[in-house]
Amino acid sequence: MVDTAPAHLTSTPAAEAPDADATGDPAAGTPVGATDTDVRIDTTLLGELLLGRWAEDRRISRRLTLDPGLHKIEGQPVPEHRARTLEQLRVLVDAGAIQRPYPTEFGGQENHGGNLAAFEELTTADPSLQIKAGVQWGLFGSAVHHLGTERNHREFLPGIIRFDVPGCFAMTETGHGSDVQSIATTATYDAATQEFVVHTPFRGAWKDYIGNAALHGRAAVVFAKLVTQGVDHGVHAFYVPLRDAEGAFLPGVGGEDDGVKGGLNGIDNGRLWFDHVRVPRTNLLNRYGDVAEDGTYSSPIASPGRRFFTMLGTLVQGRVSLDGAAVVAQKLALQIALTYAAERRQFPTGGGDEGVLLDYGRHQRRLIPRLATVFAQSFAHEQLLQTFDDVFSGRKDTPERREDLETQAAAFKSMSTWSALDTLQECREACGGAGFLAENRLTGLRADLDVYVTFEGDNTILLQLVGKRLLTDFRARAPRDAASTARFVAAQAASKLADASGLRRLGQTVADRGSLAASVTDLQDPRTQRALLAGRVDTMVAEIGIRLASAGKDRARAAKLLNRSQHELIEAAKAHAELMQWDAFTEAIESVAPGDTRRVLVWLRDLFALGLLEQHLDWHLLHGRLTAQRARAVSAYVDRLVARIRPVVPQLVESFGYAPEHVRAPIALGEERARQEEAAAWFAAEAAAGRLPEQEKKPRP
Repeated sequence: MVDTAPAHLTSTPAAEAPDADATGDPAAGTPVGATDTDVRIDTTLLGELLLGRWAEDRRISRRLTLDPGLHKIEGQPVPEHRARTLEQLRVLVDAGAIQRPYPTEFGGQENHGGNLAAFEELTTADPSLQIKAGVQWGLFGSAVHHLGTERNHREFLPGIIRFDVPGCFAMTETGHGSDVQSIATTATYDAATQEFVVHTPFRGAWKDYIGNAALHGRAAVVFAKLVTQGVDHGVHAFYVPLRDAEGAFLPGVGGEDDGVKGGLNGIDNGRLWFDHVRVPRTNLLNRYGDVAEDGTYSSPIASPGRRFFTMLGTLVQGRVSLDGAAVVAQKLALQIALTYAAERRQFPTGGGDEGVLLDYGRHQRRLIPRLATVFAQSFAHEQLLQTFDDVFSGRKDTPERREDLETQAAAFKSMSTWSALDTLQECREACGGAGFLAENRLTGLRADLDVYVTFEGDNTILLQLVGKRLLTDFRARAPRDAASTARFVAAQAASKLADASGLRRLGQTVADRGSLAASVTDLQDPRTQRALLAGRVDTMVAEIGIRLASAGKDRARAAKLLNRSQHELIEAAKAHAELMQWDAFTEAIESVAPGDTRRVLVWLRDLFALGLLEQHLDWHLLHGRLTAQRARAVSAYVDRLVARIRPVVPQLVESFGYAPEHVRAPIALGEERARQEEAAAWFAAEAAAGRLPEQEKKPRP
């Protein structure tokens, strides 16, 4: 899964080969006689590349979010924020913004990729709006759509789509979050009345953290263990009414408000419990499991485990959309922080005038590598959307493609949501006190996106799923007979011996010839970058796989070894996600013709790659993958790339395509520039009039 380079890396393209653009400085990537300030990006072309396949869907959503009525009011009290968000969902319905993924007979377009692309852009208006809409149509509605059959669709989808029935997605329980298979809520079939009896037997079984549950939800898709004829058939989904037309709980249903949260307070999260609530047999969403009138259970999937994971796999779009929303939030934050940094002046420079923050090396280092990362995440997310659309459109709905979708979604969602918190915090700090003001949005975005790292799957759990997929692929490649296994292990041991003895580093030392420039040149080669990134993944997975193989058929020992390897497994999963992001970035570059735009994308891709190497230098040094000389070259080249990219930062930000109404941060919309111009004009006028006092001159020591 990770050990084969893409076809486009079997030879180095001329336009991005080491030194292809650099006939002067071998690491500069700029033609002789030119400077980096002469570089002109085609921002329209780059903007289209970032918008991706579903560009028009994104544009439609961006135009919609120009409406001030959809914008978050920072500091608004929770009750008013909740009421405002509820009404905003009605605006989306009236605008035709939510029908894209549904069947045409219900007014939809069966446009799955475009739906998520448009949905992610709602983040620019208010993350609460994006998530509340996601609860209604991406979870509640999607569960009915993808877990139900025609009978469910006819009965329930019209009210969901029109928003006549605000709904909930009631899966998580107080006692079980990511471990859905162990939930305790039951739905027991009563053949005498042809009803299911939904029941939460104890407090830990309450459905918790449920969007729309505290106030607005009129019905819910409730996940419960289906029991019929005394047999537990595992977790299934049921459509359960919650409240009457006046908003009062129906008999047997109860709940409470989760109260104020750390963010997303436009959503009324709450808890739900059920005391022997009866629903008709036909309220079972029965695509993957059904119960006949007499109580006989049937399913097109015989294996209970495969049935469970197939049902959950149909709901993967939540993770896909969170990945995209996290990328959108980072773009907004970087646009705010980088624009401010290009205008805010602080501290005298060598010429005596105050310099702009973005001209200081440390400020460049804290923001520009994160800019490179968000480009990588954008291109990776576009590939994830493509995989999602392939599966949900039915064009490539194979078990292998679904497995790829689940792995990509788990990996990218984890990496981008963690990255969002890091980037938002760094942008906040980079803007100083101005960044802490709510009006400049960074603190609000940081608070709202905090929960993204734990819902739709806790990131740590998701990365374990990715790691287990890597181990499965490793086992499929590893030999099974004793003699071949011995040779395989010996080869791995020889590889580790080469690492430890420095043989790998010796080859690099000869190639580098003691020259930092030679080291940098090699690190510019995409084949070298990928070999280092992929080699780290392969080695980490192989080490864990061989360790687990030592347990043989002793399942208890294997489980203990896996538990001890969890940290390494998660690190391997992260490394695999980073490799997939690098691959996506490189493939995006291939679609751009030679010229300045491609050149800058290569710089950004190189910065992303070298930044990853710099983060993990200890691993590469310990495993003999980099010499000390080449390790020094990594940081030196990162510094050089950051400085090279600095002049084109405004053009890169422009390519995001966000209007002032999307950004809505005064420090990024001319306020700081106006202050600086006013100050400069005042000092110039005072100096011209001779009104400035003389400065005290201290004697030199």
